[in-house]
Amino acid sequence: MSAAGDAALAASLFAVDPAGLGGVCLRSLVQPARSDWLEMLRDLLPSAVPLRRMPFNIADGRLLGGLDLVATLRANRPVAERGVLASSDGGVVIVTMAERLSAHTAACLNAVLDSGELTLQREGVQIHDQARIGIVALDESIEADERVPASLLDRLAFLVDLNGFDARTPLAQLHDSDEILAARRLLPRVEISADLVAALCATGMSLGAGSPRVSHLAVRAARAVAALDERPTVTADDATVAATLVFAPRATQLPAPRETAPAEAPPSDEPPSSAEAPPPAEPPPSAKTPPPDDAPPPDEAPATAEAAPPAETSPPSDAVVEMTQAQIDDIVLAATRAAIPRGLLASLRSEAAARGASRASAGRAGAAQRGGGRGRPAGVLSGAPRGASRLNVMETLRAAAPWQRLRGRTSGGDVRIRIDPADFRITRYQQRSQTLTIFAVDASGSAALNRLAEAKGAVELLLADCYVRRDQVAVVTFRGRAAEVLLPPTRSLVRAKRSLAGLPGGGGTPLAAGIQAAIAVGTQAQRRGETPTVVLLTDGRANVAMSGAGGRDAAHADALKAARQLRLKRMSVLFVDTSPRPNPLAQSLAAAMEARYIPLPFASAQALSGIVTAATPRAAR
Repeated sequence: MSAAGDAALAASLFAVDPAGLGGVCLRSLVQPARSDWLEMLRDLLPSAVPLRRMPFNIADGRLLGGLDLVATLRANRPVAERGVLASSDGGVVIVTMAERLSAHTAACLNAVLDSGELTLQREGVQIHDQARIGIVALDESIEADERVPASLLDRLAFLVDLNGFDARTPLAQLHDSDEILAARRLLPRVEISADLVAALCATGMSLGAGSPRVSHLAVRAARAVAALDERPTVTADDATVAATLVFAPRATQLPAPRETAPAEAPPSDEPPSSAEAPPPAEPPPSAKTPPPDDAPPPDEAPATAEAAPPAETSPPSDAVVEMTQAQIDDIVLAATRAAIPRGLLASLRSEAAARGASRASAGRAGAAQRGGGRGRPAGVLSGAPRGASRLNVMETLRAAAPWQRLRGRTSGGDVRIRIDPADFRITRYQQRSQTLTIFAVDASGSAALNRLAEAKGAVELLLADCYVRRDQVAVVTFRGRAAEVLLPPTRSLVRAKRSLAGLPGGGGTPLAAGIQAAIAVGTQAQRRGETPTVVLLTDGRANVAMSGAGGRDAAHADALKAARQLRLKRMSVLFVDTSPRPNPLAQSLAAAMEARYIPLPFASAQALSGIVTAATPRAAR
């Protein structure tokens, strides 16, 4: 089936069993294909099924429910308010921009998907409601570090990718609402054999497709496929379709070839040992024990022997059952493997590498910081407002409302609302820090002899890229006997290019001084709350120590010491080896500072810029 057919079938199956299948992760930017898929889902769902949208930054009170402040103040007693999850019982919740879900919000969704219930006790009210929902997570991620939480993906049956979808091929609806209603009525009576369950589990394990929870979702999908085809029993074809939709997009490895039975050993001329002696041969008929006297003669067989069932109708042996199970496993696994998109495994490996490279950083927008009075609201804390913190009036009233009847008895006046210091709530904010990219450029004689021109050209290209992202940049150069900050942190592209244009080359390589200068600039940025990234371009051939004296051994020892100090600063570092061929000294320095090491072959400035852009976690993809 084509990609359009798989997407349409996933919508149909999800409409049959939203709560059982968990949901669909729809990876797509805003495009007609995504709108068509959502419209198709609305048409398939029965009219009585609620369909609600949920923003990624929804507040806990709106999501889970809590105290209805207006009704509580009016009734002078705690009144509970239902949240989005409880009010969507039996329906579908569409989560917008799911790649930006916080860990707390994802955990709330996971708990509801696992239990189908919502239990909450907060703000003086108790809530216990049914919340059997399905989720459509809209994934609009572009960067490698933007992904829907893995814990939520583990509970969604289908991963549908509409990016790159051919707009000329419209999504054709495979079923109508009447067929969905009929399948819903039949679904509780659909049965699946233990052999098909084992085949689905084996397929998921062979492809590395997530946890056992995913195999359970595949079983539910197979039952939904059978219900759509009006069959009370799941067939091997149904299991194959379910495995293709559930496992193929999650595959992280190719299945290992099945082990074949060992070949029979060739006959040997040597006699067998006593430990491996064959069993004694059966004696010839003449040597057998004679039959008893009352036994019938051979030509008079007993009548019961004629009624014995033929050999063909005897129950299958264990070997036949194992072969049948193996055939089922092979059929399901082969069909699922054929449905894995081309290049999927390679792209998964590259994305994992990119996420690992950017783990020390928080993305192109800088690291997340808490505190202060600016940024995005990130929760509420108990306490009085001090400094830059702000009082959250609504949450303060929510905290005080359940106690008004008790406080009214002790106030002795016409106080409408009494608020105590324990009721104060302040808003906690989260903001992204500025990003600073520090280019440490080796301008020594060896670098000038090799490729200083290419390094300067590549830095200019990267500066332009940083300017587009509104990142700050700084340039540190080292040559002769010392290092200098050629350009302090700035956003001016003109100043950066002017500083590089007049950069001369020649002299010794004070690599340790260059690293120390980059550390100083980066440390100042960290104190200002910024996120620094160091891009070091050098051949690693240090020959000037920190004291300014010559000597390769002392210079390399000082460079290693400075590299370890850079590692302790927890900065993201990219080491670009500008030597004509990979240099072991540069590799040891990169390992000491835990940097991403890139040996540079002979290339132009554009090629160097492409390598740095692909490798550095600060660069935009």
